[in-house]
Amino acid sequence: MNKRRVLVVDDEANMRRVLEIMLSRRGYRTLSAEDGRQALAMAQAHPVDLVISDLRMPGMNGIELLRELRAAGNDLPLIIITAQGSIESAVEAMRLGACDYLLRPFDNEALDLAIGRVFAVHEMQQQNQFLRGEVDRGWDGLVGTGAAMQRVRQQIAQVAPTRASVLLTGETGTGKEVVARAIHRASPRGEGLFVPINCAAIPADILESELFGHEKGAFTGALKDRVGKFELAQGGTVFLDEITEMPIALQAKLLRVLQEGVIERLGGNTPIELDLRVIAATNRVPRQAVREGLMREDLYYRLNVFSIELPPLRDRLEDLAALVRHFLDGLHRGARPHPGITTQALEYLQQYRWPGNIRELGNMVERANILSGGGPLDLAHFPLDEAGTDALPNAPDSATLPASLDLEAAVQDLEMRMIGEALAQSGGNKTRAAQLLRISERSIWYKLKKYRLGANAE
Repeated sequence: MNKRRVLVVDDEANMRRVLEIMLSRRGYRTLSAEDGRQALAMAQAHPVDLVISDLRMPGMNGIELLRELRAAGNDLPLIIITAQGSIESAVEAMRLGACDYLLRPFDNEALDLAIGRVFAVHEMQQQNQFLRGEVDRGWDGLVGTGAAMQRVRQQIAQVAPTRASVLLTGETGTGKEVVARAIHRASPRGEGLFVPINCAAIPADILESELFGHEKGAFTGALKDRVGKFELAQGGTVFLDEITEMPIALQAKLLRVLQEGVIERLGGNTPIELDLRVIAATNRVPRQAVREGLMREDLYYRLNVFSIELPPLRDRLEDLAALVRHFLDGLHRGARPHPGITTQALEYLQQYRWPGNIRELGNMVERANILSGGGPLDLAHFPLDEAGTDALPNAPDSATLPASLDLEAAVQDLEMRMIGEALAQSGGNKTRAAQLLRISERSIWYKLKKYRLGANAE
């Protein structure tokens, strides 16, 4: 059944009934009102997607209804019904914000065309609003021709033409969203929207509404219907970044969406069929996240139809020069050619361990570009000693290894010691300790309970 609800407004009962029948046969849900004032109350009390209103009615007519809706901040699309002699008034209504008008008498085809035009424009406005934000954010393309990136490009070429879900893994800053966009652009859905959402950046109590949308009145503050990211991405791709930070309860709902291909808005009970692709990403090791209770095992298998692991920058240093040029090109776009980077500075950068990967490199290049004052980037413009150890770590001497080669026990011991040190440095503040460890607050609470540390040992 069509999700959309149409409010029919006419003072003639027979006309209301005819319109309700015509709309119902096309799958629309309907409400009806006999004048503008009653329609205004209904539009405020119920979720409505379109108003079809007679122009001339006693009490509040169609134009007055339109004015009142706009004055209340309601941007509902409205189609005016008018007789042949009132076309000037209908045109005036369109100047005030009506989307279209129908001349009495009209047939099924005229009604279908008018509704189709209105919803097409409304959806385009929603997509354009989203795309303006995406254009403002900008994004970088795939850069590098080393062996590691060649493997990634080959995997993108393999999976892009298919309908398969994709799971991207790799450390923070390795470019997972860039790869997700590349998959989308190379796919048959490339003309559709690419809709990213960072599951770690949105509070848990808001994330469900962001993904699935909500009906007016679904919760306190839901003053009007909201289209969720999944619905917005129809025909395109949804990118769920940091999927392991999504609450477990919401992961169960996501699994149902992936299996059944339908969603329901919060506060609604009508299924909405989906036609989109889902790409997910995490900077954790997925199987470890499953063991730690941060990811549902069934969701992992559902998403992991095809996986791509992105290499850290320290494993693709052959691309470093190309990446530096790429970032400099972006910083000097539209201006004179940039002066480049000295050989000594590039060799120095190749000795750094890059814990923040490509994202860290981009930030460093931007900072160095400012310090260079328009000249070539040199050693003095990259104070790596401020960012951390500037050399790649040497392989540990055998004397530094633990007596036992039980890897799992050694990892657990290291985790406990690092958590203890982070808590000591933060004065027991778990939020700050999680930031020092570069993990989520939910993860540190889980580990405190797991290792029965401090007050969590009950």
